[in-house]
Amino acid sequence: MSLPDIKDLTDIKLLVDSFYDKIRNDPKLSPIFNEVIKDKWPVHLEKMYTFWQTALLSEHTYFGRPFPPHAQLPVDASHFDRWITLFYETIDENFVGEKADEAKIRSGKMAMMFQYKIEYFRESGKKPLM
Repeated sequence: MSLPDIKDLTDIKLLVDSFYDKIRNDPKLSPIFNEVIKDKWPVHLEKMYTFWQTALLSEHTYFGRPFPPHAQLPVDASHFDRWITLFYETIDENFVGEKADEAKIRSGKMAMMFQYKIEYFRESGKKPLM
C-alpha cells in the first residue's frame, strides 16, 4: 500500500496531531513544550494547522509571526535535531509525494533559521521585536 501525499486540511491535521503526540512523549522535547504550552494544547494545535495549511496548501489561514514565541526558549542544536528527526519521521510514516517533500524542506529551513536566531539573540543580548 502506498502512502498519500499531503493534499488538504485533513492531512495537515494528521501530520500536526501525529507529530505533536511524539513531541509530548519525547524525553528531550516534552518538558520544554509542556512547560510553555501547559493546558493550551488545543490552541497550539489549531495554530499549527493554520500555519502548515498556509505553508503547504497556499490556503492563507495563518496570520502571525512564528518566531517571537520561540525566541526565549531554553533550546540548543540538539533540541532542533530531535525536533526535525521527529517531524521527518512523522511525514515518512504518513505521506509520500511533492507536498511531503516540501514539508521536509520547509521544516528544515525553519528549524535552521530559528536555531540561528535564538543563538544570535542569546549571544548578543539583544531582544527580538515582538
